[in-house]
Amino acid sequence: MDAWLTVERELEVLYGPVATETTGAALRALVGRWHGRPHPLPGRGPLTAGDCLAIAYPDHVTTAGEAPLATLGRFLDTHLAEVVTGVHVLPCYPWSSDDGFAVTDYHAVEPAYGSWADVTAIARRRRLMLDLVLNHASAQGDWYQRFLAGEPGYERRFFVVAGDPDLAAVTRPRTTPLLTPTVTAAGPCRVWTTFGPDQVDLDYRAPATLLAMVEVLLDYVARGATLIRLDAVAFVWKTPGTPCVHLDETHALVRLLRAVLDAAAPDVLLVTETNVPHAQNVSYFGQAGEEAQLVYNFALPPLALHTFLTGDATTLSAWASGLAAPSRRATLLNFLGSHDGIGLNPVQDLLPESAVARLVDAALARGGRVSWRAGTSGTRAPYELNINYLDALVDGPGSAAAERGLDRFLCAHAVALAIVGVPILYLHSLLGSRGNPRAVAVHGSARAINRARLDLADVEHALRRPGTRRARTLAAFRRLILGRRRSGAFDPYGHQDVLDLGPACFALRRRDRDGAAAAVCVHNVTGDTVTVDLPRVPAAGSKRWLAVRGSRVAGGGRLTLAPHGHAWWLADA
Repeated sequence: MDAWLTVERELEVLYGPVATETTGAALRALVGRWHGRPHPLPGRGPLTAGDCLAIAYPDHVTTAGEAPLATLGRFLDTHLAEVVTGVHVLPCYPWSSDDGFAVTDYHAVEPAYGSWADVTAIARRRRLMLDLVLNHASAQGDWYQRFLAGEPGYERRFFVVAGDPDLAAVTRPRTTPLLTPTVTAAGPCRVWTTFGPDQVDLDYRAPATLLAMVEVLLDYVARGATLIRLDAVAFVWKTPGTPCVHLDETHALVRLLRAVLDAAAPDVLLVTETNVPHAQNVSYFGQAGEEAQLVYNFALPPLALHTFLTGDATTLSAWASGLAAPSRRATLLNFLGSHDGIGLNPVQDLLPESAVARLVDAALARGGRVSWRAGTSGTRAPYELNINYLDALVDGPGSAAAERGLDRFLCAHAVALAIVGVPILYLHSLLGSRGNPRAVAVHGSARAINRARLDLADVEHALRRPGTRRARTLAAFRRLILGRRRSGAFDPYGHQDVLDLGPACFALRRRDRDGAAAAVCVHNVTGDTVTVDLPRVPAAGSKRWLAVRGSRVAGGGRLTLAPHGHAWWLADA
């Protein structure tokens, strides 16, 4: 369907026929002005088996006398050039809280980080993902101040709740009050605050709000973004009396933004971030692939953690058996560690409550924290585990436990790199970082435990010494990613079949879209040595072995895997 026909159809869903004509004309004008701007970059082309992305804060690595964004770009070029083909730079805009996700000015770069020139410089060398923080804006930002003042065009920018509607069914990711009292030029009111009082929800019932956000979206594309992450998109549309999450209007809004990009910049990919149960999460691909081209695979981090802590791949294998790229243009974004915690909502329907409780206990025993969400009838439920992913897999103190934990951690990431989709790796994971519990008290946020900023000189000193944890971890990732890049079998839009080798192993056969390339990936999820048989697989001397760690291969495909060892075999070499 023509992109503009889709825009008009979704506008009518959202605003009815009366507003569709005027809002559609305004959108066409926005896109027309965007086309008039010089675009700084050529298209990056479709995603391939060679793609791997990183996640990093704009000031993740710093050095004196240099803008952090410039330092980040230089670090990527120097140390990760062979490893990552793209980077998700977390919000680099001026902000007031939540490490950047309470935006005060959508069109600016925080001066302490650098400038738009630094952002575009990164985009010239690799794929760039930027956040469109579209559910809420900062209570200290310009938009909100204009709303409070009743300035024309802003009086409906934020979601105001009048009267006493039924909000009992509203889905909450936090335990803070849903409504926050304030006073505007028109008098006192209560604004909707899904994520807390400093992050006030925008009101997309007003077409002017949509137009303002589309203008932001196109600005980011003009700055070099080739992927746009829709932060917390599941919550953007509110209708009191409903759960106010995953509403039909929300999906219509995603389809509309996709259509706008199809009209303005068809090479740019839309990414949805929805930390929710798996079936709801993948619904953001749309019924026919008309919504996001990439969806974060939120069930993978807690399922992988459960698998490696129990030493049993049964649940992970059963879930992965139903996992597939929905089309040749849409696929999953696979990750384990991230700037947020390990979400538990995504496994509500995949793990029993007892298993989730064991994950909570394991995180707490390893020095982590737990963030909570509002449950039913005034109760609370665990929302996410706030712990560094490596720490979550270390059983106890001492160097031996740390070594076992690192082996687990690397094998878990081999799983994430093997399954269908595009891998995206947190910078702390790539560098083998441990968590920083002291930061929780300093910053007053449980998520701070895994958000440490790094001194460039300290990191480079560690990377120059092959025996350090940082050097060993990055070398292991480099081996896996370069190996993955050699085979079309890891086509992000390809196929996978789960192989039943027993509960001790998670094993896949990967194929590209056309069946021209194939690979077999076997991962020992236990702390014991495991031997399995893979028919018609050659011995270890064959060039078909892509990446082997802690494994021995005998003739006829008899494979012995060390504790948390893994082996990948190319059938098309």
